[in-house]
Amino acid sequence: MKNFKSIALTFMLVAFVVSVDAQTDDNPWQISLGVNAVDVYPVGEPSPQGELFDEFFNVTGHWSIYPSLTSFGVSRYLNDNFSFGVTGSFNVIEKWGSDYATNETVKVDELNYYALDGIVKYSFSELLSLDKLEPFVGLGGGYAWIQEGPYNSNSGGDSDANIGFATVNGTVGVSYWFSDNIGLTYQSSYKHAFQDEGTTHFQHTFGLALNFGGTDTDGDGIYDKKDVCPEVPGLEEFNGCPDTDGDGIQDSEDTCPDVAGLAEFNGCADTDGDGVSDDKDDCPNEAGIAALNGCPDTDNDGVANAQDQCPTEAGDAANGGCPWPDTDGDSVLDKDDKCPNEAGTVANNGCPEVPNEEVQAKLTSYARTINFDSGKSDIQEAANETLQAIVAILKEFPKANFVVEGHTDSTASEKFNQKLSEARAQKVVDYLTSNGVDASRLTSVGFGETAPITSNDTKEGRTTNRRVEVKLAN
Repeated sequence: MKNFKSIALTFMLVAFVVSVDAQTDDNPWQISLGVNAVDVYPVGEPSPQGELFDEFFNVTGHWSIYPSLTSFGVSRYLNDNFSFGVTGSFNVIEKWGSDYATNETVKVDELNYYALDGIVKYSFSELLSLDKLEPFVGLGGGYAWIQEGPYNSNSGGDSDANIGFATVNGTVGVSYWFSDNIGLTYQSSYKHAFQDEGTTHFQHTFGLALNFGGTDTDGDGIYDKKDVCPEVPGLEEFNGCPDTDGDGIQDSEDTCPDVAGLAEFNGCADTDGDGVSDDKDDCPNEAGIAALNGCPDTDNDGVANAQDQCPTEAGDAANGGCPWPDTDGDSVLDKDDKCPNEAGTVANNGCPEVPNEEVQAKLTSYARTINFDSGKSDIQEAANETLQAIVAILKEFPKANFVVEGHTDSTASEKFNQKLSEARAQKVVDYLTSNGVDASRLTSVGFGETAPITSNDTKEGRTTNRRVEVKLAN
């Protein structure tokens, strides 16, 4: 018997065990060691066995526990939370149910128990987003041997005979993980015997599980299968990738991986605090504006100081950052002024305005109201307002020259009327020059009685013909 037990213990050390602990691609292999309890009572069989699940946790009354390491094995993670393996176990059965009449435990003489089971198990920890605690289920099959006894006799009660039988197994359990590699596990397996001579039973296992097999090439504590940067030590928060400058942005996403920076600048710094990251700042040590790649623009003309020939005076980029000159002071810049040395108007592209037909018509209308007494050249006082209006018009066109024409009616001789018309024209010129019109712009001419604008046969006609005309000189 002792030799048999030694052989059994040796067998367990080379057998395999399945336990559904936190196996993953990181640590695909697992070894577990533990103790097990066999319970043949709550399986739904006749006395001294009992109803299914009856007194399921009656440890002292029904569980047979051998006080030693009685389970050992290894398992392999598959994928999608599934793992597969086999378990080897040993036990000594001393309890075989309960006497219905007395409700006392039915005992048997130390019946050796051996089992080898294969199983596929599924972990719920990822599905339930659990960290330390891991519930699981499993389904598999195996083969068990129980030494013959009074309630499982198969060969006349030979105490050294072992009855072997196949089982189909269903398992539920839970594990608690102290780390990625070490945890405690508890599971209960219902093992249904296929043969009549077999014994359906429950097996409960409690043990220590050790995960291993993961590779960590760079030694950063993150297994290669989850390490995005397996050749370079990194941080768990970045899936194993490094953050060289320690700014909280992993190097692969950090535009400036060697200089601590800000997330808003993709890991680059903003030394001068102008809101432009140093990698895009042409003037990183001098606060500037984004539109000029971080360089300053003192005069706010859109030209960076370094390129601005007039950095303190707002100007035009086309003129090196300097303002365009206005030589003639007419508010039309030289670059747009077609007459840059002669004051003009904006409407005429910087050149002096020339009276148009409308202006000429207005001058003619005003001038014809300046009438004279018969035979005289003196300007009547009533004409002052009209003459002032003419002065204003002439001043609007400081570069234009005008001619003042004098006229008479047909009274008196032609020689007299000629001289009289010349005198009238000169009188008007004298008035205009005395009121600020440059004399160089004015000439006078007399036409005598040769250019009437109405008939001289009437008094009204003759009054109208005693006039002056102001016209643009050719």
